[in-house]
Formats: sequence, structure tokens, C-alpha cells
Amino acid sequence: MLIVFVRVMILYFTLLLFLRVLGKRQVTTLQPYELVTLILFADVAAIPMADTGTPLVNGLVGVFALLVASFTVSYISLRSTRARALISGRPTVVVANGRIVEAAMQELRYNVNDLLEQLRIGGYPHVEDVEFAVLETNGQLSIVPRSQRRPVTPADLGVPTQYEGLPTPLIVDGEVDHRNLARIGLDMDWLQGQMRAHGIEDPRTVLYAALDTQGRFFCQPKGSPRA
Repeated sequence: MLIVFVRVMILYFTLLLFLRVLGKRQVTTLQPYELVTLILFADVAAIPMADTGTPLVNGLVGVFALLVASFTVSYISLRSTRARALISGRPTVVVANGRIVEAAMQELRYNVNDLLEQLRIGGYPHVEDVEFAVLETNGQLSIVPRSQRRPVTPADLGVPTQYEGLPTPLIVDGEVDHRNLARIGLDMDWLQGQMRAHGIEDPRTVLYAALDTQGRFFCQPKGSPRA
């Protein structure tokens, strides 16, 4: 029993490390070769976990081989556009000028109901409102609406806007991010002063605190009432 537990833990953390090395991707944005790698990861790791008679090193070697294969294919795709098209395919236009491209749909074996579903999810229930819809290599549908149907932006109205940027997290779940604090040229004395202005003495009681690019300080203590 203990042997099985140890083997599972070793394989689990090995897979976790290797998946971290492969990079940040959601399952829905994986390229075909990346999805194959994940599926085979599970199969290769399951053999030594289920069969204690199989040497653990066999599973580790298999996982390492998959990692090497994935890196190799990724490198080839990066260096060669022809290989990239062969491995991952090419984006395909399925809606052009408000009309469904029937030939492309048939080639991809992509039915109209699936297309309409993705258009509705994107906020465009009417095909005629779409200038172009492109089925990407990862299976996602990119929608370019007609200019008359796109949401109005400040640029369309000629309204000037200020730079917003991203707020800088300073406290997350009670832990002060000293690196972020130093990066924006502030220190703990300043942070303590801001917390006191919000009636807080101990940063460990703060759920989240951040400073935006306009100099506004946001601070939410732990145990705040629900909305």
C-alpha cells in the first residue's frame, strides 16, 4: 500500500513539473500535438501506477520521452511554416461577408448548428452581422463583426481616454508582495499607512490589496460580508 502511494506521488509531481515546463495553455487552446501529448501523458503514467510490477523508471522514461517529443514538434513548428501547417493545420474562413462558406464547412466536417452555437456564444446570433468568422487551428471560432454591428468604442465617438494599465497586487491572501512594492518605488511604511487609513493594522488580515496606475489604493479585509 505504501509503495503504491509513493509511486503515485512521484509520478504526480513529475507530471506536474513537466506540464509546467510545457507552458501555460488552457485545454481549449491546445494545438493537436499538445493535446496528444497530454493524452499520452495520462496513459504512460497510469501503467506504473496500476501495476506495481512495472518498474517506476519505465513510466518516468516514457513521460520524459513525451516531453522531448513535444518540445521537438514545437521547435519544428516554430522554425517552419510549412511544418506548422502540416502539424497544426491552417485557420479556415467559415463565414465571409455575412455568408456561410459551405465548401469550407464540408471540408472541415463542421456543421451549421455548431457554427451557429459558437456565433451565439460570441454574441452574434445573426450570420449576416458577421464580416468574417475563422475557425482557428485549436478549434476556437474567431469572429470579426461588420463595422456597423461592433460595439461602440471611445475612439468611434472621439472621446479621449486615460491610460489604465493593470493594478499592482500588494497583498494577496495576507501575504505582502515585497517585490511588487519595490518595483513601484514604495515601502512597508507607505503600505502600513494606507492600511491604517482603512482601519487595518495587520496585513495578515487582508484578503487583497492593490494600487492602480491612477494612484488609487484598494484594500479588502478577510471575512468581508458577501455581496
